[in-house]
Amino acid sequence: MPRKLRNVREARDGDWMKDIVISVEQMRKSDAYTIENFVSSKELMYRAAMGVYNAYAEWKDKTIAIVVGGGNNGGDGYALAGILQKNGVNPTVIRVSEKMSEDGKHYHDLAVASGVVIEKYTEETDFASYDVIVDCILGTGFVGEVRGEAKNAIDAINKCNAYVISVDINSGMNGDTGEAFTAVDSDLTVSIGYLKTGLVSDEAKKHIKKLTNIDIGIVLAE
Repeated sequence: MPRKLRNVREARDGDWMKDIVISVEQMRKSDAYTIENFVSSKELMYRAAMGVYNAYAEWKDKTIAIVVGGGNNGGDGYALAGILQKNGVNPTVIRVSEKMSEDGKHYHDLAVASGVVIEKYTEETDFASYDVIVDCILGTGFVGEVRGEAKNAIDAINKCNAYVISVDINSGMNGDTGEAFTAVDSDLTVSIGYLKTGLVSDEAKKHIKKLTNIDIGIVLAE
């Protein structure tokens, strides 16, 4: 029988394993099961973005960059940008890919309509000018070595002194093992739905200072 997630809680150190921890494939199946039977994919994306917004209490009076890739992780970033804009915070979205998922395009268009500034990442992009950087470049399905603009952006993020929030997983990290050739180093990682096995590994601890998991109503497909 499918079951609902627990309430939002923080996972850290030895408490990690008190939460449900699943593989990337189990997460993919649970997403699909929930979308098919209970909640639309666009609504889940909005809930994910709202969860990230609620997981950090210091958005106000900060300069914020949301760095987005071309998949649904990037879509979470566009949705978050719209939420911030509506709450009196003016983020800048920085794109490292021209691609967008269908749901990502939906929230991109809403963000643009609300006045969010969207820029293309270049070598001249100055991450040092931001107080907070939100990492929405690559999601849990990524495997391998990051290349191209995504790698350049990750390296630039890791060199700056901003407070870094990774959405669902640190970009470049393997969701099942926590291993990475190159990955974003985060001050806070906001896992969405369920903790993935890689996030609680020793390898992941090299890149994550604080880990939180948020409930967006995904039903576990068993």
